[in-house]
Amino acid sequence: MSTDYTSQTAAELGRGLRSGKIDAVELADWTLDAAANSGDAAIFTELTAERARKEARAARKRLRAGSPHSVLDGVPVAWKDLFDLKGRVTTAGSVVLKSEPPAKVDAAIVAAGAKAGLVSIGCANMTEFAYSALGFNPHYGTPWNPADTRVQRSPGGSSSGSAVAVSKGIVAIGFGTDTGGSIRVPASFNGITGYKSSTARYSMAGVFPLSVTLDSLGPLAHTVEDCILADAVTRGLAKAQIRKRPLKGLELVVPSNAVVENCEPAVIGNFEATLARLRKAGVRIRRIAIPAFDEIPALIAKHGHILGAEAYHLHRERITGPDASRMDARNVTRIRLVEKMTAYDLVAMQQARRRLIASTNALVADAILVFPSTPFTAPEVEPLERDPAEFLKINLRAMRNTMPGNFLDWCGVSVPCGLDANGLPTGFLFNAIHNHDEELLSVAWSCEGAVRGEA
Repeated sequence: MSTDYTSQTAAELGRGLRSGKIDAVELADWTLDAAANSGDAAIFTELTAERARKEARAARKRLRAGSPHSVLDGVPVAWKDLFDLKGRVTTAGSVVLKSEPPAKVDAAIVAAGAKAGLVSIGCANMTEFAYSALGFNPHYGTPWNPADTRVQRSPGGSSSGSAVAVSKGIVAIGFGTDTGGSIRVPASFNGITGYKSSTARYSMAGVFPLSVTLDSLGPLAHTVEDCILADAVTRGLAKAQIRKRPLKGLELVVPSNAVVENCEPAVIGNFEATLARLRKAGVRIRRIAIPAFDEIPALIAKHGHILGAEAYHLHRERITGPDASRMDARNVTRIRLVEKMTAYDLVAMQQARRRLIASTNALVADAILVFPSTPFTAPEVEPLERDPAEFLKINLRAMRNTMPGNFLDWCGVSVPCGLDANGLPTGFLFNAIHNHDEELLSVAWSCEGAVRGEA
């Protein structure tokens, strides 16, 4: 096959498929070949070639008949390996689940994607049990961040394989989950776009959990438009209803505390340069303090984290039994950190969360907040593999700017906004309060050109 689809967005692929310029079966075959011959065996835990070709043949038939199921009918997609795909065991990046029975049905969002005509190429690698923002995996390997071809750097996590598959151009859409930053961190580290939805925007049925309170999901893609299209078709819409808006008169709010402090110089430099481009395009920038950003870490230090408590509840038998020796030791250590967390602590955190959501929502209202997606660019893998204590410290810092959005039940979109001196990407994070996803996506799409330095 002479055609190379590496640089094409999902929107472009969809248009090509509907016009007949791209054949769905040829596209699926190219994608499977690209995945199998990427030079990085750690991106996928399994390729679902038989399913992909069957779905592609059905898409080709619909497209040739002029009856596509959606604007993305025939477009390949990768699923983080904690989404159930009928007939296969969902590993969640671990080996201890391999003896579990195969899924009887697709996860709800996988089924919705199939109904829209998305072609499921395979299951993307991830941090074991989704419990890290750095993307390391001792069982299936750590995907290589394509931003640096000389030194292996963190791909971000936990949706590491989905992010790298998009960054390398194997697929235009990879779905992930986000509990503390697991979509937005890898999007930032890999220089792609990642959309973390509000909780309950999509069904979590058939998705292996980490924290039932904080888990959400969404797509990683090349552009905000691709995220909008993926969101629309997996929610049963034939096409997206979100539109761009003029930048002149638009207001963005920048927090003046916490998330803009102690960032690498290139991170804050690219962020401020992006704000300058947005101002030049007519966007108003307002800076305010967000007290919750300072209070949340203090609460976690005092009482522990809801995420940790729910992860401990889910995995207690594993980490206290023989399975612990087959798990990533770093995850076992982190999960066990909350063993001393009491019922009092958990209730205190739940009450504090409700209070902070209410007070922050009142402060923020309908505003779109922006700040750096991560305080630093992708770190090197080898030093963190060598030093578990340093791994724990850097992992926590990687989530510093994203974790508050999960605690406060926000939605967010990370868009690449430049490179550092080593060519490593930095991310610009748009945020909105719960269920303001349409407003968030519209603003991010409208600002995307200026954020990327294209307009």
